[in-house]
Amino acid sequence: MAKQDFYATLGVARDVSADDLKKAYRKLAMQFHPDRNPGDKKAEAKFKDVSEAYDILKDDQKRAAYDRFGHAAFEGGGPQPGTAGFDFAAGGSGGLGDIFDQMFGDMMGGRRGGGAQRGGADLRQGIEIELTEAFAGTKQQLRVATRVACDACNGTGSADKGKQADTCPTCNGAGKVRAQQGFFLIERVCPTCSGAGKVIRNPCRVCGGAGTVARERTLQVTIPAGVEDGTRIRLSGEGEAGPHGSPPGDLYVHIAIRPHAIFQRDGANVFCRVPVRMTMAAMGGDVEVPVIDGSRARVKIPAGTQTGEQFRLRGKGFSVLRSAARGDMFIQVVVETPQNLTRRQRELLEEFEAEAGSHGKGSPETEGFFAKVREFFEGR
Repeated sequence: MAKQDFYATLGVARDVSADDLKKAYRKLAMQFHPDRNPGDKKAEAKFKDVSEAYDILKDDQKRAAYDRFGHAAFEGGGPQPGTAGFDFAAGGSGGLGDIFDQMFGDMMGGRRGGGAQRGGADLRQGIEIELTEAFAGTKQQLRVATRVACDACNGTGSADKGKQADTCPTCNGAGKVRAQQGFFLIERVCPTCSGAGKVIRNPCRVCGGAGTVARERTLQVTIPAGVEDGTRIRLSGEGEAGPHGSPPGDLYVHIAIRPHAIFQRDGANVFCRVPVRMTMAAMGGDVEVPVIDGSRARVKIPAGTQTGEQFRLRGKGFSVLRSAARGDMFIQVVVETPQNLTRRQRELLEEFEAEAGSHGKGSPETEGFFAKVREFFEGR
């Protein structure tokens, strides 16, 4: 099956800006995150596709390569059918392969020059934290299924103690072979060493010559204060160990923030919806509200406050990443109409309604609306 276009995977146009690209990725990453879709293989596969597409397109150089060459710019499979009669040669100079070397370097998937050793694979892991933890910062224990260097052979892959792997005779350590096809020079991963550039004569019985074994590791991840939902944290060198002693990959931790029961976040600002009794909204009063940092604040509700009015508490909002500054907190008032009235409450409200009706004051919006209604019908 043909691989889907990265732009189509993220649902964006090819001329999308970096900011819009990031927004599209965050939305899809949250929608298909494995923690939010446990056991859903389709969602997991979609999350991987979305992450792969964003990893390429967020990098200007990789995006330029993808725009020009498509998926072929990052593929490195073995020899394809129909190449058996080609004259394979490692190294060499001149031709299309060297032009690619100069343009993209390691981006094409291998290290050239002094022998090619593939590094360990990068890993991706998700962590879900509370909004309060995102505000203050936190440290989380993360269990990662990965590959580590084999203790039996010290990561060399060889059963002979202290013996390193031999240079691959097919590619001379380059990890890749080239085939001439007409005017084109096609480069593929070496079929003998699978791109490692080295071969093991006497493989280790524990790891089978790979130099790595599967194991679960526990890591501590430091999440800074002010982190946003969808943020990706890179832990350099904490990915899978590389084969035959080559460098390890990286671990990418994706942060998801759980919705909070009281607070809603918008960047550095925090919003809190506060219900207010009808009597307090009419006469005014004070209300005590919580603050995201665990403290409390008193807010003065002026007489005549209406639903939807906001009150701003400066400096009581969310942490700003890598800064001592904080955003603001906004109190959103919702005037609550009483329900299940007692007989006495109903009598009092009836007296209030009679008093308000006789004076014709107290509800200017209501009076104004019905005045316009009268004008409308009189005009007909």
